[in-house]
Amino acid sequence: MTVRYVRMNPVVDLFAPAVRAYGNIAVVGKVTLPPKSPPTDPAKVNTPIDFTDPAEARRRAPGDLGEAVALAFQQSPGPSLVTAVRVDEQNPDWKAALDVVASLDVQLVVLANTPLNATTAHVDAPEGALVTLAKHVASVSETGGEGRQRLGVAMLPKDSSDPGPVQGTLAHDRMVYVAHRSTQDAAAAVAGAIAGHQPHISLLLKPVNITSPSFSQASIETLNGPETFESGPAGRGVNWLTSPSIIPGSGVYMGEGYTGNPGGTKYIDAMRTVDDLNFRLNASLIKTIGNVRISRSGLRALIARLEAILGPEVQREVLNGFEVFVPLLTLLDKDPAALTAAEAEQIHQAEVGRMVQVMIAIHYAGVTHRLSIAMNFN
Repeated sequence: MTVRYVRMNPVVDLFAPAVRAYGNIAVVGKVTLPPKSPPTDPAKVNTPIDFTDPAEARRRAPGDLGEAVALAFQQSPGPSLVTAVRVDEQNPDWKAALDVVASLDVQLVVLANTPLNATTAHVDAPEGALVTLAKHVASVSETGGEGRQRLGVAMLPKDSSDPGPVQGTLAHDRMVYVAHRSTQDAAAAVAGAIAGHQPHISLLLKPVNITSPSFSQASIETLNGPETFESGPAGRGVNWLTSPSIIPGSGVYMGEGYTGNPGGTKYIDAMRTVDDLNFRLNASLIKTIGNVRISRSGLRALIARLEAILGPEVQREVLNGFEVFVPLLTLLDKDPAALTAAEAEQIHQAEVGRMVQVMIAIHYAGVTHRLSIAMNFN
């Protein structure tokens, strides 16, 4: 046998963190079955059905539900998967249907052909459909399982430019509202448009494949509110569909990228980026649970894993920067003889409780939404 002072047997144990989809849609709505020759295998109440083809959606879920699914698929770029959940046509139980949606791997939820009006915005029993949607996306995002964070998308009535109804429970940064002048389901179309873009992409002036004449400037100012250069974009929690004349050709675009809460996480892309980073950090860190020691080398390995996720986001300019701070590591780096009694107790409690606190500060790189240009001729 050859003499070898060091014998090495390399074992490859690569770890691939879970990947979160960012553009799956759930559409909840009614089906209109024809009186003669009903479609084969129609959608059943409160039973989710995955669709990848708009024609199949129209066949199995004719009516509001199938049309909404098909319109979401018509966006370019658009979703690759839309899940439909049918409610009873006579007595729709929106909460029961959304309870089914709670367990689905979706990031956007729409109620088919359900505009925001006095009935759908009713806060008392019986609760309005869109109030139920707003509570659903807030509850599941905050208390649901990992990767269940989501946004709800809803529309104002056709031709309405009144943002007033978006208040109370409805004014949530997990909701997206759109004003339109279309006879089609604008909420489903906008959900499809959002689904087709990566989380950090701003939705401002992104195309929406729908027929919707432009609002007047007065209506847009009513929807958006007055703006100044110092204050930046105003926003009252409602987006609008527009067709700017300075964009060559004809088309319909998102007039803004607001969430339903101008006082909270104001922009859709910021909310979606938070959800995406939250999932990816958790998916990466799960490998450390039960393995990384509460030691100087162990905590530095933990920081390196976090930097491996956040560093590339800085390189592609999604983030301007970030900072990771582990308070316990500061204590472990000190000379043990120089530790105070309180500091030594903190280390002891972390080792006994097996709990480590990590703080991450992230500087999100905002997207330009307005330009103010001063031009002087001499």
